[in-house]
Amino acid sequence: MDCGVKKNGFYGDHAYSFAVGIIKPELEKLLQVTKESLYKGIEQCIAGNRIGDISYAIQQHAEKNGYGVVRELVGHGLGKSLHEDPEVPNYGKRGDGPKIKDGMVFAIEPMINLGKKNVKQLNDGWTIVTADGLPSAHFEHDVAIVDGKPDILSTYAYVEEALKLKL
Repeated sequence: MDCGVKKNGFYGDHAYSFAVGIIKPELEKLLQVTKESLYKGIEQCIAGNRIGDISYAIQQHAEKNGYGVVRELVGHGLGKSLHEDPEVPNYGKRGDGPKIKDGMVFAIEPMINLGKKNVKQLNDGWTIVTADGLPSAHFEHDVAIVDGKPDILSTYAYVEEALKLKL
């Protein structure tokens, strides 16, 4: 579930992948690793780092666990428009891309596949599925760079409380 909202002239963007019913352990692990990848990326949201540092952290964590990292859909800057520069890919090289500065706001949103990295868009022009038909997971937080460090603007607390999950 990926939702955006506009309030007081600014956008927020947030995603959470829900397990429906009882799921297999390999799908629980996919959800866990995808969420961990998100936080690995957020740890790199430090003034002076580069966008590629975020991207690299996400990719390395996902791929070391054997998952595919979607290339076609990326995180992004966030503000008075829902999708602003810079793009924040979930794959990349350390030290690449724009420098991270105080005041920047990003939507960090790993999309991690159980199988290969490839996805395709369905004929409705909106729905994205994995090319190999295997499950995918997606988590997203909004992050502002404040005093050189990441400040997570969104929360999963209410979702996880409602689902009765441990934080």
